[in-house]
Amino acid sequence: MGDTTVTTLEGRQEAAAHPVAEETGPGRLRRLRTPRRPRLWFEILLIAVSYWTYSLVRNAVPEQRAEALRNADWIWRLEQQLGLAVEESVNHAVNSVTWLIVGMNYYYATLHFVVTLGVLVWLYRGHPGRYAATRLVLFTTTGIALVGYYLYPLAPPRLMNGQDFVDTVMVHQTWGSMASGDLKNMSNQYAAMPSMHIGWSVWCGLTIFALATVPWVRVLGLVYPAATLVVIVATANHFWLDAVGGVLCLAFGYGIALLWYGRQPYALPRRVPGQRKREPDRIPVPKQG
Repeated sequence: MGDTTVTTLEGRQEAAAHPVAEETGPGRLRRLRTPRRPRLWFEILLIAVSYWTYSLVRNAVPEQRAEALRNADWIWRLEQQLGLAVEESVNHAVNSVTWLIVGMNYYYATLHFVVTLGVLVWLYRGHPGRYAATRLVLFTTTGIALVGYYLYPLAPPRLMNGQDFVDTVMVHQTWGSMASGDLKNMSNQYAAMPSMHIGWSVWCGLTIFALATVPWVRVLGLVYPAATLVVIVATANHFWLDAVGGVLCLAFGYGIALLWYGRQPYALPRRVPGQRKREPDRIPVPKQG
């Protein structure tokens, strides 16, 4: 009995010392990297503040019109040399079908935000163990895009000089791009590279494809970024090379998440470690006899 008591005390001492050792050095870093259950109020505040900061910084970048137009001319010449300057043809073809281009205008203006927020909510509710890592990818992607807007101002095709692109929002008088019509003074019109419509939509598509269990939903995950690419080109808001820039920013975001968590977000456990549904305490019933 004495041996049992000594063993128990030693075990308690080791258990008590273990958390203290993890508070410093590698232990603390490991604890920071361990996914935790997200808190709703914090996530709402974080998303709101982050989007406000993104909009503020994006619009605070000086509108370097002359340089942005020169860059657009260079991009257009490069695509022509590659034999892939398809934006004008797509723009004119889709613009000839009124119901289609009007739908694309509204697609461009709304789904960019609606689908992204929807995927975040789905992750929060259904995949809390993967939420923080996947959110890190999105936020890092957006942060790198801000650097791109500052270093490489680029006019969208619809604002180019000497070209025949159609500004579909202006022509069809639809509520659409923040960079067109009555809202053009509220947004930096020369922040086209990289395209966050593509960066965010590919993030949504990959997340849905990787984590959804219903086959047709997974297919929609792949269709969504492809449709977004058609929309940004058809509405003359982006060159297809802007989409390449968006994908590169997203790849950087996934790289940061991989370095921090040691695994890609989708390979992390679905649930937060230790998260289980609590069972109600059982009240002992005295035996009758």
